[in-house]
Amino acid sequence: MVTAITDGVKVSVETIYQPEYSNPANEHFMFAYRVEISNLSDYPVQLMRRQWFIFDSNSSRRQIEGEGVVGLQPIINPGESHVYVSGCNLKTDIGSMKGTYLMKRIVDDAEFEVGIPEFQLIAPYKLN
Repeated sequence: MVTAITDGVKVSVETIYQPEYSNPANEHFMFAYRVEISNLSDYPVQLMRRQWFIFDSNSSRRQIEGEGVVGLQPIINPGESHVYVSGCNLKTDIGSMKGTYLMKRIVDDAEFEVGIPEFQLIAPYKLN
């Protein structure tokens, strides 16, 4: 698991390789990732947008951005967390992801970026 804190918002990510949805012979490797966003600040925040940078070990790069996460723009109150699970497919069995969330403070509508720490996507057999 990797963790980073930006402006009182903590982001923790853990990953799992999904062999049942992968097809290495066709260069298709599927990974799931679980993200926990914790509000350590004194004010409610809302997750407005996300931006991901996805890297394969064959040097290919993708950028994905859009509103919210898994169809939601959650409001996270002080001391609370929002957890979601999503997935990413790669053409190689090793890669990584990192990114940012655009958050909004509910009290004054001020927007700020929260860093999503870089995390590795590695098929377990590559670790032996």
